[in-house]
Amino acid sequence: MAVCKFSEMEYTRPDVQRVTEAYRQLTARAEKAESGRELADIFKEHTKLDDEFSTAARLAQIRHTLDTRDEFYDAENDFFDQEAPGVGNAQLALYRALLASPHKEGLAAEYGEILLQKMEVAAASASEEVLELMQQENALASRYQKLYAGGQVQFDGKSLTLPEMGPYKQSLDRAVRKAAFEADGRFFDDNREELDEIYTKMIENRNAQACKLGYESYVPLSYLRMGRLGYNEADVKSFRDQVAQSVTPLAHEAMKEQFARIGLPDAKFYDTTVSFKDGNPIPQGTAPDLLAKAVQMYRELSPETARFIDFMTESQLFDLESRPGKAPGGYCETIPGYGAPFVFSNFNGTSGDVDVLTHEAGHAFQAWVAAGQGMCQELANPGLESCEIHSMSMEFLTSPWHHLFFGKDTAKYALAHAQEALTFLPYGCMVDEFQHIVYSQPHLTPDERNGIWLELERKYRPWNDFAGLPFYGRGAGWQRQLHVYQYPFYYIDYCLAQIVSLQFFAAHLNDPKDAWQRYLALVKKGGGDTYAGLVKAAGFTVPFEQGAIAPVAQQVFDWVKEQNKKL
Repeated sequence: MAVCKFSEMEYTRPDVQRVTEAYRQLTARAEKAESGRELADIFKEHTKLDDEFSTAARLAQIRHTLDTRDEFYDAENDFFDQEAPGVGNAQLALYRALLASPHKEGLAAEYGEILLQKMEVAAASASEEVLELMQQENALASRYQKLYAGGQVQFDGKSLTLPEMGPYKQSLDRAVRKAAFEADGRFFDDNREELDEIYTKMIENRNAQACKLGYESYVPLSYLRMGRLGYNEADVKSFRDQVAQSVTPLAHEAMKEQFARIGLPDAKFYDTTVSFKDGNPIPQGTAPDLLAKAVQMYRELSPETARFIDFMTESQLFDLESRPGKAPGGYCETIPGYGAPFVFSNFNGTSGDVDVLTHEAGHAFQAWVAAGQGMCQELANPGLESCEIHSMSMEFLTSPWHHLFFGKDTAKYALAHAQEALTFLPYGCMVDEFQHIVYSQPHLTPDERNGIWLELERKYRPWNDFAGLPFYGRGAGWQRQLHVYQYPFYYIDYCLAQIVSLQFFAAHLNDPKDAWQRYLALVKKGGGDTYAGLVKAAGFTVPFEQGAIAPVAQQVFDWVKEQNKKL
């Protein structure tokens, strides 16, 4: 794969009229196609068109998030907010024509039945009728992102971004921790009306889209837009119920041990961020230092990851440090025309920085492998719940190299990381159940929504005590979770992936080489199967079946408990 530095990747605003006209012509040809071969050729032309448009869209999106104050890319982001839904609808019209063809099995013969399944789900998720609503939804998401990205907190004599507050929230000084949580919360309290207004409009907008498309609420539509195959709302509810019944009690016990470890049996929410009495494990070195250590790690892990990390660094596909105007969060986004995954983050000097170098790099590795295999975007990318297996499992499979980052604190990091994987499951389910409720009951007031969040806190995370923290105490903590605004119903995908990553964790403890080979085989499958199919092919348990989660959670809890005794 040729190397092109990210800064040299050429951006040109696409001619949307040309793109949509090209799709119209492809659709007309698909309607008249006389063979499966002809359909396959049409699909190849679509792939080229899709890659061209997506390359421009991703470059604009990435460069906008690098500096949301940049006027040029701010305008380009607005352009795609408006135009991408129309191009998407033109693409879906082609999908419908391909699916309606009597020769569609010829397409399946070349690309697999899974392609037809993915196109069917996508085709049911949008139409021209909701184009304007989708544009408005995009604008609301960008408004939230800009508000969050522009957040500045006056603390410790400095003006800090929200991600830069992270180290203060983990301070060994309890008063500093509490003050940091209070200061962070004040930003959201100060912007309370706008945050509530944006979310109310999002719920109204998304439910209106669902209504126009014939769904009772946004919930079933969201499952289609997430590309979920082979499972439904009832399966996800079963998963959440299992987590509440089997994981929450173990997570609660693990948190009690953590509070005992730090000498605070009456711990408050602002104490949950401290794992050890002498402080959390902190990665050693600057952002460039950590990246250099990641390069060493991936060069030693396998021949494939060695080639991958060299490509990433030579192409300058990492932007890791927090700064004013930079969008919040972390992500990996692929630029199809260059076969290049881009990793974006906001380092803040905590162990989360290393998590990025494993988690987002797991996404990037899979995207790089898929690009090397020449897969179309539909088959390169599995469902998001499967994409997250690649990232979350890489966090555990790289553990033999974590000493490069943490030195003498490596064992502490391993314990904290495994425990966080366990305690994350209740939180992720809480985020998901919250969204199911608010979209099913769209007339809830902002205060009622917050009340629901507090009820879910008691159900899933009974160890949290929000005394002294007004923002969290009033049940608004969900407003910090950008997925709730920007990527509705995404969050459960992390949980579905986490259960598989914990099985990879157990497999790695037993036989690291075998675990890596199973992971590599999974990555090479890309989006060529459903979530259940990919999990089974890796030799693991699909978590929807009753009783599937408890043994996995118990094994991790037992390991954490054993490690706790050794420290």
